[in-house]
Amino acid sequence: MNKADYELLLEHGTDIHWMLDCATGQLLYVSPAAARRFGWPPEEMQARAQALAGPLLHDLPERLARFRQGDGSRHTVLREAELEGIPVEIESTLVDQGRLVGVVRDVSARRAFEQQQKKFASMLSHEFRSPLATIDGAIQRLVMTDKGADEGATKRYHKIQSAVDRLLGMVDEYLSPDRLASIGRRRRENGIAPAALLEAAAAQARTRRAGITVLAGDAPPWVRADPDGMRMCLDVLLDNAIRYTPPDAPIELWAGKVATGGIEFTVTDRGPAIPEGEVGRLFDKGYRGSAAAGIPGSGIGLYMAKAVIEVHGGTLSAQNLPESGKKFRIWLPVAV
Repeated sequence: MNKADYELLLEHGTDIHWMLDCATGQLLYVSPAAARRFGWPPEEMQARAQALAGPLLHDLPERLARFRQGDGSRHTVLREAELEGIPVEIESTLVDQGRLVGVVRDVSARRAFEQQQKKFASMLSHEFRSPLATIDGAIQRLVMTDKGADEGATKRYHKIQSAVDRLLGMVDEYLSPDRLASIGRRRRENGIAPAALLEAAAAQARTRRAGITVLAGDAPPWVRADPDGMRMCLDVLLDNAIRYTPPDAPIELWAGKVATGGIEFTVTDRGPAIPEGEVGRLFDKGYRGSAAAGIPGSGIGLYMAKAVIEVHGGTLSAQNLPESGKKFRIWLPVAV
């Protein structure tokens, strides 16, 4: 990229690029995106931008001291703040003792999305808690009132009660608003080893179906993604594959790179195809297809799995295979 191309990129980019003099606090450069983002008249941009230098200089003395001491691990700092009433993410890099350069990104959309995630998590938690609370109340009443129950019945009551307690604990741990809303955000810090993830999911599923194979393909050794969220999605897809295929039908897990970018995980089985009129509704909340007749379930698993993948910015889809069976595909937009 030549200088003219780079200047064109800065001129029309949505992020705000800037450079600041460490000694004087003077803003040496700010890209035109600042005026567009904050609604400044172009002729006032430099003066208005200089008034925002304070947040950009955050912790500068301490960073300079570390720089002089040779600490190369803390030259770049990422933090969130509010500028002109707009929530932003400020990334700044100390390139030498005299200059600080960085980028300001508007995170309004991300904040709004996080609020939507929390609302979704609250709804999902409520959807699980309501029937569990009914079961919990009923079994407690049985324990209290069925004084004539024999030892076997009493043991079954307590077993049901323990199972309800365990499920409520899982709701608190995995489906609380803060927990579910963190899926996707935490992928900056957490990651998965695709091959190991597939093997772990398959190992658990093999207690119910022996014919499960794993192919790691050309999957990278590590990608950024929420481990708990990804494992839950694979468990849901495997559970569905086991439930809706004959006992001897093989199931295959695969992970690999996508030619157009990103990584995909697939769960493929050789069981009956999905009726064409039902493929588009599989991920609807509470939907259960014609094949579900007589099979226990709530119709929430695929809906929840799709929501988690979408939080990661990916997609979850299903398709019938030409020869036989069906494939569920998770795609994540990760750099590989």
